[in-house]
Amino acid sequence: MVDFSAFVAEDGLPIYLQIIRHVKRAIAAGTVQAGDELPSRRVLSAQLGVNPNTVQKAYKLLEDEGIISSRSGAKSEIALSPELVEQIRRQLLEQEAGLLVRALRQAGLEKEAALALLERLWDESCEEEGL
Repeated sequence: MVDFSAFVAEDGLPIYLQIIRHVKRAIAAGTVQAGDELPSRRVLSAQLGVNPNTVQKAYKLLEDEGIISSRSGAKSEIALSPELVEQIRRQLLEQEAGLLVRALRQAGLEKEAALALLERLWDESCEEEGL
């Protein structure tokens, strides 16, 4: 079952998009596998305190992307190929990197300073992880 217990709604982004991002991040992290079930639309809407139509919209868009499959009267489940998992990972990384680049530029950093910062943080992370 796809876990939404750690889901925290953020201001500024529609909830249905946050639900989609939550599922995609779980896929990218490997905590969700093909065949895992999603909570029913009613259960998830109650859990998140949102309108069932919001969950329906998120599930429909995930279906349209081929990430989940739904059958009438049955729960929705993750439907993934290795290629789709890789595509989702790449897409998420590009989105997150784009947000970081915009934040660094808005902070006034030049490209060289931003790259130096990233390199330092990368190295520190490797040292912390013993790599």
